[in-house]
Amino acid sequence: MTTIPQPSEGMNSHADVARVPSALPLLDSDVLRTFVAIAESGSFTRAAHNVFRTPSALSMQIKRLEETLGQSLFVREARRVRLTPQGEVLLGYGRRLLRLNEEAVAHFIAPPLEGSVQFGSPDDVGSRILPRVLAQFARSHPGVQVEVVVGRSVDLLERVDAGELDLALVTVGNQGPPAERGEVVFSEPLVWASLAGGVAIERTPLPLALANHGCAWRSLALDALDRSGLDYRVAYTSENCAGQEAALLADLAVAPLPLSLLRAPLRIVEAGAGLPAIGEYQMAMVRGANTGSACEVLGGHVIEALQGLR
Repeated sequence: MTTIPQPSEGMNSHADVARVPSALPLLDSDVLRTFVAIAESGSFTRAAHNVFRTPSALSMQIKRLEETLGQSLFVREARRVRLTPQGEVLLGYGRRLLRLNEEAVAHFIAPPLEGSVQFGSPDDVGSRILPRVLAQFARSHPGVQVEVVVGRSVDLLERVDAGELDLALVTVGNQGPPAERGEVVFSEPLVWASLAGGVAIERTPLPLALANHGCAWRSLALDALDRSGLDYRVAYTSENCAGQEAALLADLAVAPLPLSLLRAPLRIVEAGAGLPAIGEYQMAMVRGANTGSACEVLGGHVIEALQGLR
């Protein structure tokens, strides 16, 4: 009988060490929360106020995080800080990790939510963030039934007043609902958009693609044009932003759109084209008379997703 020699204990240990990779460092949730707070506020001082710590403590956390990852995450400027390209990548991971952490804790600790929520949203928000928000909410709170109504802000506000909606996100403008009707949760620049390489911007009078009357984007853009004295005509009117985009893609007009909504082949009209600055529009969360915990939790998910558009 032939005996096969076995490797010595030292040989086993050496082989095992060679096969096992070094453990990667873990990202601390508290440090990630600090990082996200600084990225979203653009300031160590404002972030320190939000997380109830001193700016120096936040600086030490970020320094250790940068050393751990071997990457510079922020560019320090005179009055603000901005993310480096690697910081932008980490911001996406950080938001997802914090959200998953909250979902996991809520699953075991938070009381289960039940009931139904009637939620109203403008078309542009419905297409940009709602699918992701509702999917996440359904995973976290399967006992809550959410019914969504997509429509104009003025109509949504009427349905809140009539008790048909528990919660609604509405666009605030100089002809829209006043900000006092709800909590302003988001603001974003409106920009002039056109087809890249198109000629609509060169036409006189300027052809516009606008939403119907009552839209905050429409009223803000027309006010800016009226103040500038620029000659224009409304060439295309649509119930929703998809109609405006269709007119832009056909090179029929230019349109006021939120900055986060622009996608190639659409582009921002350059400042040298002579169009006036439009300014920012706001969105407010309006709550009905009898909202409960499910409404508040869903509203929090929507607000978080909006902040991620910045």
